[in-house]
Amino acid sequence: MRAISLCLHDVLDVERLRPGDVYTLRLRDFCEHLSELNQRNPAVETIQSRREWGKTQVPVFLTFDDGAAGAYTFAADLLEKQGWRGHFFITTDWVGRDGYMDRHQIRELHSRGHVIGSHSCSHPERMSRLSTQELLREWKDSCAILADIVGCQVRTASVAGGHYSPRVAAAAAPAGIEVLFNSEPTSQATMIAECLVLGRYSIQSFTAPSVSGAIAAGRRWPRWKQSMLWDVKRVLKTIGGEWYVTLRRQFLSRFMPTQQPPRP
Repeated sequence: MRAISLCLHDVLDVERLRPGDVYTLRLRDFCEHLSELNQRNPAVETIQSRREWGKTQVPVFLTFDDGAAGAYTFAADLLEKQGWRGHFFITTDWVGRDGYMDRHQIRELHSRGHVIGSHSCSHPERMSRLSTQELLREWKDSCAILADIVGCQVRTASVAGGHYSPRVAAAAAPAGIEVLFNSEPTSQATMIAECLVLGRYSIQSFTAPSVSGAIAAGRRWPRWKQSMLWDVKRVLKTIGGEWYVTLRRQFLSRFMPTQQPPRP
Protein backbone atom coordinates (compact mmCIF):
# COMPACT_ATOMS: atom_id res chain seq x y z
CA MET A 1 0.00 0.00 0.00
CA ARG A 2 1.48 3.33 -1.09
CA ALA A 3 0.49 6.99 -1.13
CA ILE A 4 2.30 10.23 -1.90
CA SER A 5 1.48 12.92 0.66
CA LEU A 6 2.77 16.48 0.64
CA CYS A 7 3.20 18.43 3.88
CA LEU A 8 2.58 22.19 3.79
CA HIS A 9 1.84 24.80 6.44
CA ASP A 10 0.97 28.46 5.90
CA VAL A 11 0.39 30.55 2.75
CA LEU A 12 0.82 34.34 2.84
CA ASP A 13 0.12 37.04 0.26
CA VAL A 14 3.47 38.81 0.64
CA GLU A 15 6.31 39.70 -1.70
CA ARG A 16 9.11 38.64 0.62
CA LEU A 17 9.31 36.13 3.45
CA ARG A 18 11.51 36.55 6.46
CA PRO A 19 14.77 34.51 6.25
CA GLY A 20 13.56 31.90 8.73
CA ASP A 21 10.06 31.34 7.35
CA VAL A 22 10.89 27.94 5.93
CA TYR A 23 7.40 26.56 6.54
CA THR A 24 5.54 29.37 4.77
CA LEU A 25 4.85 29.75 1.06
CA ARG A 26 4.21 33.02 -0.71
CA LEU A 27 0.84 33.02 -2.43
CA ARG A 28 2.27 33.26 -5.93
CA ASP A 29 4.69 30.39 -5.19
CA PHE A 30 1.83 28.28 -3.86
CA CYS A 31 -0.08 28.89 -7.10
CA GLU A 32 2.93 27.68 -9.07
CA HIS A 33 3.11 24.54 -6.94
CA LEU A 34 -0.56 23.82 -7.68
CA SER A 35 0.02 24.41 -11.38
CA GLU A 36 2.86 21.88 -11.39
CA LEU A 37 0.77 19.37 -9.49
CA ASN A 38 -2.09 19.78 -11.93
CA GLN A 39 0.20 19.18 -14.89
CA ARG A 40 2.08 16.24 -13.40
CA ASN A 41 -0.57 14.43 -11.34
CA PRO A 42 -4.03 16.02 -11.21
CA ALA A 43 -5.60 13.12 -9.28
CA VAL A 44 -5.30 14.78 -5.87
CA GLU A 45 -7.62 13.06 -3.41
CA THR A 46 -8.45 12.90 0.29
CA ILE A 47 -8.09 9.94 2.58
CA GLN A 48 -11.88 9.84 2.94
CA SER A 49 -12.48 9.50 -0.79
CA ARG A 50 -9.82 6.87 -1.36
CA ARG A 51 -11.58 3.51 -1.21
CA GLU A 52 -9.25 1.03 -2.83
CA TRP A 53 -5.48 1.26 -3.06
CA GLY A 54 -3.15 -0.68 -5.28
CA LYS A 55 -5.56 -1.18 -8.17
CA THR A 56 -5.03 2.20 -9.82
CA GLN A 57 -2.44 4.96 -9.57
CA VAL A 58 -0.87 5.92 -6.24
CA PRO A 59 -3.07 8.58 -4.56
CA VAL A 60 -1.72 12.06 -3.83
CA PHE A 61 -2.77 13.80 -0.61
CA LEU A 62 -2.21 17.47 0.27
CA THR A 63 -1.90 18.25 3.98
CA PHE A 64 -1.58 21.52 5.94
CA ASP A 65 -0.24 21.48 9.49
CA ASP A 66 -0.86 23.79 12.48
CA GLY A 67 -4.17 25.38 11.42
CA ALA A 68 -2.63 28.61 10.11
CA ALA A 69 -5.05 31.28 8.89
CA GLY A 70 -3.39 31.47 5.47
CA ALA A 71 -4.25 27.83 4.83
CA TYR A 72 -7.90 28.81 5.20
CA THR A 73 -7.75 32.22 3.50
CA PHE A 74 -5.75 31.22 0.43
CA ALA A 75 -4.98 27.51 0.17
CA ALA A 76 -8.49 26.08 0.51
CA ASP A 77 -10.01 28.34 -2.16
CA LEU A 78 -7.24 27.57 -4.62
CA LEU A 79 -7.55 23.84 -4.04
CA GLU A 80 -11.27 24.02 -4.73
CA LYS A 81 -10.67 25.86 -8.01
CA GLN A 82 -8.78 22.74 -9.10
CA GLY A 83 -11.60 20.52 -7.87
CA TRP A 84 -9.41 19.29 -5.01
CA ARG A 85 -9.79 19.06 -1.25
CA GLY A 86 -7.07 19.04 1.39
CA HIS A 87 -6.34 17.79 4.89
CA PHE A 88 -6.09 20.53 7.52
CA PHE A 89 -4.52 19.46 10.81
CA ILE A 90 -5.32 21.77 13.71
CA THR A 91 -3.33 22.49 16.88
CA THR A 92 -6.32 23.00 19.12
CA ASP A 93 -4.61 25.17 21.79
CA TRP A 94 -3.99 27.72 19.03
CA VAL A 95 -7.54 27.91 17.66
CA GLY A 96 -8.66 31.54 17.48
CA ARG A 97 -5.22 33.01 18.17
CA ASP A 98 -3.76 35.66 15.91
CA GLY A 99 -2.65 34.07 12.65
CA TYR A 100 -4.60 30.84 13.19
CA MET A 101 -8.06 29.60 12.24
CA ASP A 102 -11.02 30.14 14.52
CA ARG A 103 -13.84 27.68 15.16
CA HIS A 104 -16.07 29.11 12.43
CA GLN A 105 -13.34 28.78 9.78
CA ILE A 106 -12.59 25.18 10.79
CA ARG A 107 -16.28 24.30 10.66
CA GLU A 108 -16.61 25.95 7.24
CA LEU A 109 -13.69 24.00 5.78
CA HIS A 110 -15.30 20.79 6.98
CA SER A 111 -18.62 21.75 5.36
CA ARG A 112 -16.80 22.43 2.09
CA GLY A 113 -15.48 18.88 1.96
CA HIS A 114 -11.99 19.32 3.37
CA VAL A 115 -10.68 16.87 5.97
CA ILE A 116 -10.21 18.29 9.46
CA GLY A 117 -7.77 16.43 11.68
CA SER A 118 -5.78 16.76 14.87
CA HIS A 119 -2.28 18.19 15.13
CA SER A 120 -2.27 17.64 18.92
CA CYS A 121 -3.38 20.10 21.60
CA SER A 122 -0.14 21.90 22.46
CA HIS A 123 2.21 21.06 19.55
CA PRO A 124 4.92 19.35 21.67
CA GLU A 125 8.43 19.78 20.34
CA ARG A 126 9.19 16.07 20.85
CA MET A 127 6.00 14.02 20.78
CA SER A 128 7.94 10.77 20.75
CA ARG A 129 9.36 11.60 24.20
CA LEU A 130 5.98 12.11 25.86
CA SER A 131 4.65 9.54 28.28
CA THR A 132 1.80 7.30 27.17
CA GLN A 133 -0.60 9.28 29.33
CA GLU A 134 0.57 12.57 27.83
CA LEU A 135 0.21 11.20 24.30
CA LEU A 136 -3.30 9.98 25.02
CA ARG A 137 -4.27 13.40 26.36
CA GLU A 138 -2.83 15.21 23.32
CA TRP A 139 -4.78 13.00 20.93
CA LYS A 140 -8.03 12.49 22.85
CA ASP A 141 -8.49 16.10 23.97
CA SER A 142 -7.67 17.59 20.56
CA CYS A 143 -9.98 15.15 18.77
CA ALA A 144 -12.79 15.90 21.23
CA ILE A 145 -12.42 19.65 20.68
CA LEU A 146 -12.42 19.29 16.90
CA ALA A 147 -15.36 16.89 16.98
CA ASP A 148 -17.33 19.50 18.90
CA ILE A 149 -16.46 22.07 16.22
CA VAL A 150 -17.25 20.01 13.11
CA GLY A 151 -20.04 17.89 14.57
CA CYS A 152 -18.60 14.46 13.84
CA GLN A 153 -15.81 12.18 14.97
CA VAL A 154 -12.29 13.17 13.90
CA ARG A 155 -10.43 10.17 12.51
CA THR A 156 -7.25 11.67 11.02
CA ALA A 157 -4.22 13.39 12.53
CA SER A 158 -0.64 14.44 11.87
CA VAL A 159 2.34 14.31 14.22
CA ALA A 160 3.50 17.68 15.53
CA GLY A 161 7.17 18.63 15.54
CA GLY A 162 8.41 15.81 13.31
CA HIS A 163 9.40 13.56 16.25
CA TYR A 164 7.61 10.27 15.59
CA SER A 165 7.81 6.78 17.02
CA PRO A 166 5.41 3.79 16.90
CA ARG A 167 4.28 4.76 20.43
CA VAL A 168 2.80 7.95 18.99
CA ALA A 169 0.65 5.95 16.58
CA ALA A 170 -0.26 3.36 19.23
CA ALA A 171 -1.59 6.18 21.44
CA ALA A 172 -3.53 7.72 18.54
CA ALA A 173 -5.63 4.62 17.92
CA PRO A 174 -7.53 4.72 21.27
CA ALA A 175 -8.49 8.32 20.48
CA GLY A 176 -10.32 7.09 17.38
CA ILE A 177 -7.60 8.14 14.95
CA GLU A 178 -7.56 5.74 12.03
CA VAL A 179 -5.05 7.55 9.77
CA LEU A 180 -1.91 9.26 11.08
CA PHE A 181 0.46 11.28 8.93
CA ASN A 182 4.02 11.76 10.13
CA SER A 183 6.91 13.69 8.54
CA GLU A 184 9.00 10.82 7.25
CA PRO A 185 9.48 11.21 3.48
CA THR A 186 8.19 7.86 2.27
CA SER A 187 5.34 6.62 0.14
CA GLN A 188 5.03 3.33 2.04
CA ALA A 189 2.08 2.96 4.41
CA THR A 190 2.21 0.87 7.57
CA MET A 191 -0.32 -0.34 10.15
CA ILE A 192 0.31 0.17 13.87
CA ALA A 193 -2.35 -0.70 16.43
CA GLU A 194 -5.14 -0.43 13.84
CA CYS A 195 -3.84 3.00 12.79
CA LEU A 196 -2.71 3.54 9.20
CA VAL A 197 0.55 5.54 9.23
CA LEU A 198 1.49 7.57 6.15
CA GLY A 199 4.68 9.50 5.51
CA ARG A 200 4.86 12.92 3.88
CA TYR A 201 7.21 14.89 1.65
CA SER A 202 7.84 18.41 2.93
CA ILE A 203 7.16 21.45 0.75
CA GLN A 204 9.01 24.47 2.15
CA SER A 205 9.62 28.07 1.09
CA PHE A 206 12.76 27.08 -0.86
CA THR A 207 11.19 24.04 -2.57
CA ALA A 208 10.90 24.60 -6.31
CA PRO A 209 7.42 24.00 -7.76
CA SER A 210 8.99 21.58 -10.24
CA VAL A 211 10.15 19.47 -7.30
CA SER A 212 6.68 19.18 -5.76
CA GLY A 213 5.35 18.27 -9.21
CA ALA A 214 8.02 15.61 -9.65
CA ILE A 215 7.30 14.15 -6.21
CA ALA A 216 3.58 13.97 -6.94
CA ALA A 217 4.36 12.30 -10.25
CA GLY A 218 6.29 9.61 -8.40
CA ARG A 219 9.77 10.56 -9.62
CA ARG A 220 12.44 8.81 -7.57
CA TRP A 221 15.25 11.37 -7.33
CA PRO A 222 13.47 14.17 -5.40
CA ARG A 223 11.87 11.62 -3.07
CA TRP A 224 15.20 9.84 -2.51
CA LYS A 225 16.91 13.19 -1.80
CA GLN A 226 14.39 14.05 0.91
CA SER A 227 14.74 10.57 2.39
CA MET A 228 18.52 10.93 2.61
CA LEU A 229 18.27 14.32 4.30
CA TRP A 230 15.66 12.95 6.69
CA ASP A 231 17.95 10.09 7.70
CA VAL A 232 20.74 12.57 8.47
CA LYS A 233 18.42 14.76 10.53
CA ARG A 234 17.06 11.72 12.39
CA VAL A 235 20.60 10.81 13.45
CA LEU A 236 21.21 14.37 14.65
CA LYS A 237 17.97 14.31 16.64
CA THR A 238 18.92 11.00 18.24
CA ILE A 239 22.45 12.03 19.10
CA GLY A 240 21.66 15.63 19.99
CA GLY A 241 18.54 15.06 22.07
CA GLU A 242 17.70 18.21 24.01
CA TRP A 243 20.74 19.93 22.48
CA TYR A 244 19.17 19.62 19.03
CA VAL A 245 15.84 20.95 20.31
CA THR A 246 17.54 23.88 22.08
CA LEU A 247 19.47 24.93 18.99
CA ARG A 248 16.33 24.66 16.87
CA ARG A 249 14.37 26.75 19.38
CA GLN A 250 17.08 29.43 19.40
CA PHE A 251 17.05 29.54 15.61
CA LEU A 252 13.26 29.88 15.49
CA SER A 253 13.19 32.57 18.18
CA ARG A 254 15.77 34.60 16.29
CA PHE A 255 14.49 34.28 12.75
CA MET A 256 10.81 33.36 13.25
CA PRO A 257 9.70 35.31 16.35
CA THR A 258 5.99 35.28 15.45
CA GLN A 259 5.76 31.97 13.60
CA GLN A 260 4.06 30.32 16.57
CA PRO A 261 2.01 31.93 19.35
CA PRO A 262 3.30 31.83 22.92
CA ARG A 263 2.33 28.70 24.77
CA PRO A 264 0.58 28.96 28.12
